[in-house]
Amino acid sequence: MNRFGRSPRPALSGMRKALGWVLFGLYVLVFPWLMGLIQRAFHGALPVAEANVVYYLVCAALVCALFWDFLRRSFHHLVDFLPENLLALAAALVGGAAGQLAVRFLPLPMEDPNDVSYAQQYLLSPRATVLILVVLMPLVEEVFFRGLVFETLRPLGLPAAWVVSAAGFAVYCVWQFAWTTGDPRYLLLAVRYLPAGVALTWCRERGGSVWTPVAAHMGLNALTLWYVQGVPLPAVS
Repeated sequence: MNRFGRSPRPALSGMRKALGWVLFGLYVLVFPWLMGLIQRAFHGALPVAEANVVYYLVCAALVCALFWDFLRRSFHHLVDFLPENLLALAAALVGGAAGQLAVRFLPLPMEDPNDVSYAQQYLLSPRATVLILVVLMPLVEEVFFRGLVFETLRPLGLPAAWVVSAAGFAVYCVWQFAWTTGDPRYLLLAVRYLPAGVALTWCRERGGSVWTPVAAHMGLNALTLWYVQGVPLPAVS
């Protein structure tokens, strides 16, 4: 029983955790490489937006298939603790949005490539971009970071679960830029995603259901997509 005397928080079984970490590793390290390989094989002829929609649909389907029982029990927990989860959702949206806006004023040595990428994608294919950023991406990432990572480390103590879930998410959002350019300074951009990581992790712990940070992530990504519409795009030569 939890602190409210009702149903326990949904947790992942040992087997689901093990398989989840395998899928997480594939999602971070292998799937993007395969996607790039497919694009190169077609010499850039595949429509980027449509290809990305298929990519994230496949990832979301794999996540839902593997974590179906956890997601189902998390939904029941959301319904059982609806007032707590709604308050956690509202606080995460306000705190995460305020934090992300504040860190944008920090002087960093380079611009965030995600801003330009999101603005370009939305300009070329708005519906596909909204589907990816506001629906599919939050679902996949929250199940991994606030589900798998958080639940794996929670038995070791909340500080460890909090730090790795929040900071790991922030680094995940920018590590590929440091890797592809060979410039480790891009890792400094993780500070822009740390408020969202903290807000989403707090939302998960406070509400108890992984669906609450999924909804908060959707809202924060929608705000980000609205914000980057004012980002000037590079000229096409």
